[in-house]
Amino acid sequence: MRFPTFRPRGATVAAALALTLAAPVLSAAPARAETALFAGGCFWCLEADMDHVDGVTATVSGYAGGSSENPTYRNYSKSGHREVVEITYDPAKVTYAELVDIFLHSVDVTDGGGQFCDRGRSYSTAIYALNEEQAGVAAEVKAKAEAELGSTIVTPVEGAAKFWPAEDYHQDYYLSKTRMLSRFGYVTRADAYKGYRKGCGRDATVRAVWGKSAYKGIAGHEGS
Repeated sequence: MRFPTFRPRGATVAAALALTLAAPVLSAAPARAETALFAGGCFWCLEADMDHVDGVTATVSGYAGGSSENPTYRNYSKSGHREVVEITYDPAKVTYAELVDIFLHSVDVTDGGGQFCDRGRSYSTAIYALNEEQAGVAAEVKAKAEAELGSTIVTPVEGAAKFWPAEDYHQDYYLSKTRMLSRFGYVTRADAYKGYRKGCGRDATVRAVWGKSAYKGIAGHEGS
């Protein structure tokens, strides 16, 4: 969620400072930005992962790969869309090949039926190559990752797909201090996200698949 600008006073100063320190430090917008599009299960989680990559300047959660126009969270899966994250990055700081490699090492590439506790095509993984150059790079990185893993990677490299941004409340969900009612009472979305990520077994499964080469760029998620 995008937070409004405000001027903290008194006791709120410490809370505002804590939120600022917890947020990922995204790079300034580069002179020449490029875009990548990945599906990695829950888009809240993939957005959090990619936000911590040096050279990534923006991430947007959304939907892609289906047949309907203007999908929403209520109906996107019915028309074949996947949850995706659109990633804007500075190619002078991180290459597309490096992004693909990080992405593959942050998901369960052996699971074609979804990701972790989320099942179905809408949560399945995919690399949407936005041009022929990306398609070639993604295929090469995938082949190297397969050799490293010693088994087949089921994550497909697909062609370009139209990206539809998700609703505002899905953006930066893992940072949101908006409170919501859960079965444990009122909690922030950020806390609900942490509980979901751990309960779904995302990080534990990725470590089981990739071992020491699992992506380790998530601040605060170690040991979950």
